[in-house]
Amino acid sequence: MQCHQILIVEDEANLGTTLNEYLNDKGYKCRHVTNCESARNEFNIQDFRPTVVLMDIGLPDGDGIELAKEFRKTRQDFVLIFLSAQNDPETKYQGLEMGAEDYITKPFDLRELMIRLEKALSNHKHLIEYQEEIKISKLKIRFKKYEVVSADNTVIPLGQKECAILELLYRKSSQVVSRDEIIEKIWGANAFPSNRTVDNYIVRLRKWMETDATESLKIKSVRGVGYQLIIKV
Repeated sequence: MQCHQILIVEDEANLGTTLNEYLNDKGYKCRHVTNCESARNEFNIQDFRPTVVLMDIGLPDGDGIELAKEFRKTRQDFVLIFLSAQNDPETKYQGLEMGAEDYITKPFDLRELMIRLEKALSNHKHLIEYQEEIKISKLKIRFKKYEVVSADNTVIPLGQKECAILELLYRKSSQVVSRDEIIEKIWGANAFPSNRTVDNYIVRLRKWMETDATESLKIKSVRGVGYQLIIKV
């Protein structure tokens, strides 16, 4: 197993220590911080480049969702999972909408965390297995860099979820992929996202594809089922 580095941002000392010890025992290399300031310092230092961030939302010196947005502006190539006692739908939606791989409500079982973490890392692994650039007519896909290039050669950064959905549709382009399958494979079977969440990501991807008037790449809606990526060669 690759030794993933995990940044744990959790202000509850007992939970943070437990997570740190548990995940280190599972073979991960972890660092635990309790506030936004320390998290920024750890995220940006040269000798520690986390591939996973476990982020609490209610931190003593700021909001975990806003902090995660800061991190995303710097890098897209890490898995983000929120751990929070806030169970209201709107907060969950905000967290998932901004690109988190998962949102786990406290209290949670450590075994459940491991299952969700391993699933998120598996999705992340798929994205870096492709060649550096896939060119389809005037459009380009760069899965490893979490970005696409429009027909006018504008580089457009993708969030984790957008990139993962595009990869799933690309990998299964000969098939119709249901919304339920997208949610199960990208967020997990017990995740919160609604069909509206999936549809919002599809809208963003379509805007990029529509920059190429040849329609060599487009997402077809299949009413009542889901989506299919159409590639014209």
